[in-house]
Amino acid sequence: MQLGLTATPKRDDNANTYTYFGKPVYIYSLKEGINDGYLTPFRVKQIDTTIDEYIYTPDDDVVEGEVEEGKEYSEQDFNRIIEIEAREKKRVEVFMEQIDQNHKTLVFCATQDHALAVRNLINQCKVSDSPNYCVRVTANDGETGEQFLRVFQDNEKTIPTILTTSQKLSTGVDARNIRNIVLMRPINSMIEFKQIIGRGTRLFDGKDYFTVYDFVEAYKLFNDPEWDGEPIEPEPCTKCGDIPCSCMVKPPKPCEVCGMVPCICEKEPMEPCLECGQAPCICNKKQKIKIKLGDGKERQIQHMTKTTFWSPDGKPISATQFITALFGTLPDLFKDEEELRTLWSQPKTRKALLAGLEEKGYGLDQLAAISEVINAEKSDIFDVLAYIAFAMPTITRAERVSTHEADIYAHYSEAEQEFLAFVLDHYVSQGVSELDDQKLPNLLELKYHSIDDAETKLGSVDSIRALFIGFQGHLYAHAGAA
Repeated sequence: MQLGLTATPKRDDNANTYTYFGKPVYIYSLKEGINDGYLTPFRVKQIDTTIDEYIYTPDDDVVEGEVEEGKEYSEQDFNRIIEIEAREKKRVEVFMEQIDQNHKTLVFCATQDHALAVRNLINQCKVSDSPNYCVRVTANDGETGEQFLRVFQDNEKTIPTILTTSQKLSTGVDARNIRNIVLMRPINSMIEFKQIIGRGTRLFDGKDYFTVYDFVEAYKLFNDPEWDGEPIEPEPCTKCGDIPCSCMVKPPKPCEVCGMVPCICEKEPMEPCLECGQAPCICNKKQKIKIKLGDGKERQIQHMTKTTFWSPDGKPISATQFITALFGTLPDLFKDEEELRTLWSQPKTRKALLAGLEEKGYGLDQLAAISEVINAEKSDIFDVLAYIAFAMPTITRAERVSTHEADIYAHYSEAEQEFLAFVLDHYVSQGVSELDDQKLPNLLELKYHSIDDAETKLGSVDSIRALFIGFQGHLYAHAGAA
């Protein structure tokens, strides 16, 4: 018996595999793999910029080539026909600001030259001091690229962290800890799209999902019926009627001089062109257009990021549905927003609520992961819970302080305000854990160097504790509440 396994759906260039083995006796889809827990789910960040398309204006500098005035250059043209470095730089800055720079990432570029340019841009804005933090792996990189790929696939190694490529890495990369896939070129084939998404689906400890950063509207392919179904059968040959074509092809004739196929006769070197000095001549080859944006335009490039969540069968779902699929249903420990707000406003009841959540599988690690999923890393856990349970919009901790600090300070003396400002700074930078009553002694020593000095400024320990607990009710009050 012969057994054939493939992760590549049927297509024209591998149809002979199906001819040899026959139709599959069993098909296991990407959707089933994610639903059964054998593959990692994903979210998509759709990123638009104000220079996704380009029309030349006279204040821009044409560095190379000949630009066509009035023509709108689209995504299909960029980095093949036209190149604007400022555009690529902005895109790199956007995703480098959003990713965890310690997470392994694949970046898909339009060409090998584009992959080289993006590699350089990434290394210019990285935090790491390693010269090999980001490397290019393309067909032209040969054994050096293969060595970088082997090290990248080693889960014990952290450098290189980011690989840029054009076509090479859409298949055959078994790196289980890939957390980000960045699309900086159009994806015109459903097969290739599935293969690229597949690079991120490997399971790895601590990897609950991966993220696709989509600059090219590839997310629209999720709406294609082929996303999780069988592709349309290729057309049979019009002559023999077979798929693939089995028509007899006449073999080429041997060379009359050397008798070999192909010919191995020594060829005389081609004379270089008198105009360009190249062999073969490149005089008529269209030069890629390179544009330097006019003064100030680079700083004016804006972007917008929209995070979307998709079910394994390519249907858009809510963040809550995505979180539920990852972590289960949020435990029923509060009946409404008001009860959550009341519980969260007191350190004692907040601690009890967090303990109850952890017991039900929603511990601090899970809540931190959820905050990352919904882009709320700088928000209070209160906002994360309110988002999941009641679809309330999140705000950052800094925004919460800015909204409530006037009301907070209105209730306290100048010395008390100074201490609360210190506490709130720690809350903004470190999180809600700084408001735990067990943190109070450490905060007092950091601010006043000793408890005795703190009492001199603020009164007795009991009154300081009442101050510390009492102001939190104002911090978590409804905006505008007195």
